[in-house]
Amino acid sequence: MGGLIDGILGVSPALAYTLVALLVFAEDALFIGFVIPGETAAVLGGVVASRGQVQLWLVMVLVVLAAVAGDSVGYEVGKHAAPGLLKTGVLKRRREKLDKAQDFLRRRGGLAVFLGRFIAFFRAVMPALAGISRMHYPRFLAFNAAGGLCWGVGFVLLGYLAGNSYEAVAKTIGRDVTAVVVVIAIAAVVIWRVRSARRKEPHRNEPPRNEQRRNEQGPQDQS
Repeated sequence: MGGLIDGILGVSPALAYTLVALLVFAEDALFIGFVIPGETAAVLGGVVASRGQVQLWLVMVLVVLAAVAGDSVGYEVGKHAAPGLLKTGVLKRRREKLDKAQDFLRRRGGLAVFLGRFIAFFRAVMPALAGISRMHYPRFLAFNAAGGLCWGVGFVLLGYLAGNSYEAVAKTIGRDVTAVVVVIAIAAVVIWRVRSARRKEPHRNEPPRNEQRRNEQGPQDQS
């Protein structure tokens, strides 16, 4: 892993763009996330940008697009390979975690696709599980794109701000960071739903306009 990291940090800008995008894409599309977590590639992209070797905005765009595209390929793999995919050697050895991911998807649907982006194992298998469950693709794509955008921009910025301290940052990217991100994501969804519900509620406590005008004008003198 250390050799790969040093290699990415030392290559030309064009190759750095390509390697970061390919690693993020392949995590979900080819299940290499069990070996190289996608956030490592995203953070490294930010580190390379902090050194002035590549453009920060372009790294963000490539990471987000690669994440969304990789998930979409993973979805199609799950849809066409169906349950037989779950019996492969890599997934069979992780049966307990796989069952938890499937249960999470059944209970939360699209929200599981969004939140799964921030949990290492779920990120690698959730797209395929969504395909196996025949989740409606436009719904999958919407949550997939939202998760890819938040995750991609967040981890690239993390690497950019960390700069040369990327090794320390990489070690801290785990359960603690994931837990914080998930809590923030859940809070954002809850706040959005509450506000949407409030906008739909009729203004029951508002007096009729005619009565409101009479109250503002006050009692009129009687002749």
